[in-house]
Amino acid sequence: MERTLPKPKGIVIFGFLLPGILINLFIIVIPLILAIYFSLYKFTGGIMGDFVGLSNYAQLVKDGKFWNSFKNNLVITGLSIVGQLGFAFVLAIVLQSKWVKFREFHRTVIFLPVVLPAVVVGFVWTLMYNKDYGILNKLLSSIGLSSWIQPWLDDPGIVLYSVTAPIIWQFIGLYLIIFMSAIQNISSEIYEVAEIDGATGLRKAIYITLPMLADTIKVALMLCIAGNMKIFDNIFVMTGGGPGDSSTVMAQYAYNVSFGQFRLGYGSAVSIGMIILSLLLVLVIRRLMGGTNR
Repeated sequence: MERTLPKPKGIVIFGFLLPGILINLFIIVIPLILAIYFSLYKFTGGIMGDFVGLSNYAQLVKDGKFWNSFKNNLVITGLSIVGQLGFAFVLAIVLQSKWVKFREFHRTVIFLPVVLPAVVVGFVWTLMYNKDYGILNKLLSSIGLSSWIQPWLDDPGIVLYSVTAPIIWQFIGLYLIIFMSAIQNISSEIYEVAEIDGATGLRKAIYITLPMLADTIKVALMLCIAGNMKIFDNIFVMTGGGPGDSSTVMAQYAYNVSFGQFRLGYGSAVSIGMIILSLLLVLVIRRLMGGTNR
């Protein structure tokens, strides 16, 4: 006779949830409330300054540097969606193929950059991009493409693409794991029937795998947008937002205003503006894609 476990009391459930609630309270909710509070003042640290109401937000709407940083975030996010999700999907299809050997090894190697600190990734890629002794320019020179050698992090025209490359490289593994897990849940019978009908690997990927992963791709897309709209570490290490403001993103601009100019009140307004724009972008994309069915 099966024993039925007693239903846990509400206080027990709350006790297990309490640590997570407290952590979120102290690292998310309280800082957010304080940021909103400080954004209503002319605050430079120390004693609270004058109450200015929504003046900081009115200034933010007219701030060309802020909107330029938002544009940079959009460019990085767009490139990352194509790069991270696109490469991850292709690699997931390839690694699920029967002819691929050492599948676990390849998956581990591709996922490894995800666990590396963003500061380390930024520093390593900075060395790779160095015009004088960087491995990238050395490689181009060795294969006869000296004309392609560039000051990758010093040219305002290409720096945004240069800083996006390590971001794409670092997080391909994350979406690879997500897609591979979803592909493993697709019944093999579906592929077998498609093979009987003469479907090739490419046709199976386009007409079976892609539609079956629709909800997973939507979730991955939301994660990709949310992650890249708050990107900071890599760019801070690689360029500091330069040259000029050509690679400045919203988080970097908020940092510069708050801790470079000590305009903590306005910096808080920049942070709140970044949150609002990121949420609006996620909601718009989610609405355009019709949300998820699960």
